[in-house]
Amino acid sequence: MLLLSAATATAAAISVVPVPLAQARTELVTAPQLGVQFNPDGDPGQCGGRTGEQWKDDFGVTEAIRFDTDSRPGGCLLAFGIYDPDNRLAGSSVTYTFKVTPGGDPAQCGNPGTHQVPIRTTRTFGPSIRIDTDNRPGGCDLTFALSSSTMKMGINFYSDGDPAQCGNAGPDYGIFSSVDNFSSPTIRIDTDDRPGGCGLKLRLE
Repeated sequence: MLLLSAATATAAAISVVPVPLAQARTELVTAPQLGVQFNPDGDPGQCGGRTGEQWKDDFGVTEAIRFDTDSRPGGCLLAFGIYDPDNRLAGSSVTYTFKVTPGGDPAQCGNPGTHQVPIRTTRTFGPSIRIDTDNRPGGCDLTFALSSSTMKMGINFYSDGDPAQCGNAGPDYGIFSSVDNFSSPTIRIDTDDRPGGCGLKLRLE
């Protein structure tokens, strides 16, 4: 009986050996996530792809959102955020600047200016911009800029119709333009009644 008790105690002792602290900390680290919030405020057919909010971690590509605003009522609201629960991106800064193209109708580009992408320990979005390009002159320029020693972003902006509606667009097969300390790419949205629209995917790198 004593031998059985001793064996049981030994097995119990082995089963509760704690995980080394460094290993436990590694397992608890959560990767930062990039968030996109995209919603229509009129005819929903103008704001395609993934609507609502979505979050993707390192090298996870966001599901495509699609701009196809034209003469139908309303437009699309778009905002960004970065979820960083472990403060891995402390000191980093990401902005998005939204403005009308030269000579364009400014009413197509709601809430212009430079906005900060919040980097928070909770899932939070920055200010929404509003895309409502149609047959009025010009369109909207959206520029991403970043200052960080620990991260970059990637942008895949492409056309699925008349390419003139999607300025600085590339192909839709996994080629991303880098946003980093040296590169601040601009995409141009000028969708109207021409065929097709513009798609956008993003990722943290």
